[in-house]
Amino acid sequence: MKTMSVKSRTLKEANAELREKANGSPVHIHNVSHLHGLAAGLKHGEIIVEGNAGDYLGALNDGATIRVTQDTGNYPADNMTAGTVIIQGNAGFGAAEYCYGGTVVIVGDAGDFTATMNKGATIIVQGNVGDEAGTYMLKGSLIIVGNAGSNLANYLIRGAVYIGGEYRSLGHNTRLAALEDEDIALLKNCFETYGIAANPASFRKIVAASERPFYH
Repeated sequence: MKTMSVKSRTLKEANAELREKANGSPVHIHNVSHLHGLAAGLKHGEIIVEGNAGDYLGALNDGATIRVTQDTGNYPADNMTAGTVIIQGNAGFGAAEYCYGGTVVIVGDAGDFTATMNKGATIIVQGNVGDEAGTYMLKGSLIIVGNAGSNLANYLIRGAVYIGGEYRSLGHNTRLAALEDEDIALLKNCFETYGIAANPASFRKIVAASERPFYH
């Protein structure tokens, strides 16, 4: 096991050491909550953040597995293209925005604008999400085990939002759709993979009412 403490390091120094060490065994990194942009752009390796992380953790992730044992700040996994980001606690504003691929798992709650402009990732929130979750989604899946705030899936274009709890309101260009066998299979696989105790058949599926909502 490799360990790092970056209490007195700059972001540039910390990321340079991470890129050097992110081969082979997992890298456990401590004292990082003051750094914003940690582990950005990694293409491989497993990073375990012990404690809280700052903003933009794992931005532009392109293949690494990044785990956080507590909470993250705003915009974790921003613009991720591949890999996995797992947050054992809560995530702030704009979690998993603009993701092109990969998987993001938030065990706690996530803030407003989670999964905005998702372009192909699988984003799982085991707790609750704030307002405008899934806004302008273009592809991929947003799975919310708990509850959601207002304007859920606002101006959804493509992809699907699955919710196990309640929502305050749906956004524009949304409709409820029946769960198909492939939806049940997707949810079951996600729940089994990440140890989530939820019944796929109890979820509701939200899709776009039109793929061209801005044209009449």
